[in-house]
Amino acid sequence: MAKKTVASLQTGGGKEHTKCIKMAKNEKTGSYSFKTEIVHNDIIKDWFENN
Repeated sequence: MAKKTVASLQTGGGKEHTKCIKMAKNEKTGSYSFKTEIVHNDIIKDWFENN
Protein backbone atom coordinates (compact mmCIF):
# COMPACT_ATOMS: atom_id res chain seq x y z
CA MET A 1 0.00 0.00 0.00
CA ALA A 2 2.85 2.40 0.70
CA LYS A 3 4.18 1.88 -2.80
CA LYS A 4 0.89 3.05 -4.29
CA THR A 5 0.92 6.18 -2.13
CA VAL A 6 4.49 7.04 -3.05
CA ALA A 7 3.94 6.28 -6.75
CA SER A 8 0.87 8.48 -6.94
CA LEU A 9 2.68 11.38 -5.27
CA GLN A 10 5.57 11.30 -7.75
CA THR A 11 3.41 12.61 -10.60
CA GLY A 12 1.83 16.05 -10.66
CA GLY A 13 2.04 18.19 -7.53
CA GLY A 14 3.02 15.38 -5.19
CA LYS A 15 6.15 17.10 -3.97
CA GLU A 16 3.95 19.65 -2.23
CA HIS A 17 2.58 16.97 0.12
CA THR A 18 4.10 14.92 2.93
CA LYS A 19 2.91 11.72 4.60
CA CYS A 20 2.68 12.44 8.34
CA ILE A 21 2.53 9.75 11.03
CA LYS A 22 1.77 10.60 14.65
CA MET A 23 1.65 8.23 17.62
CA ALA A 24 -1.20 8.73 20.11
CA LYS A 25 -1.71 7.02 23.47
CA ASN A 26 -5.16 5.85 24.50
CA GLU A 27 -5.86 7.06 28.04
CA LYS A 28 -8.22 4.20 28.95
CA THR A 29 -6.17 1.22 27.82
CA GLY A 30 -2.67 2.68 27.68
CA SER A 31 -2.14 1.31 24.19
CA TYR A 32 -0.70 3.31 21.32
CA SER A 33 -2.20 3.93 17.90
CA PHE A 34 -0.90 5.69 14.83
CA LYS A 35 -2.60 8.45 12.84
CA THR A 36 -1.45 8.63 9.22
CA GLU A 37 -2.44 11.33 6.77
CA ILE A 38 -1.07 12.99 3.65
CA VAL A 39 -0.82 16.71 4.40
CA HIS A 40 0.17 19.75 2.32
CA ASN A 41 3.62 21.07 3.26
CA ASP A 42 2.21 24.45 4.36
CA ILE A 43 0.13 22.97 7.20
CA ILE A 44 2.38 20.24 8.62
CA LYS A 45 3.05 22.11 11.91
CA ASP A 46 -0.66 22.78 12.41
CA TRP A 47 -1.52 19.12 11.75
CA PHE A 48 0.90 17.88 14.42
CA GLU A 49 -0.33 20.47 16.95
CA ASN A 50 -4.04 19.78 16.42
CA ASN A 51 -4.04 15.99 16.01
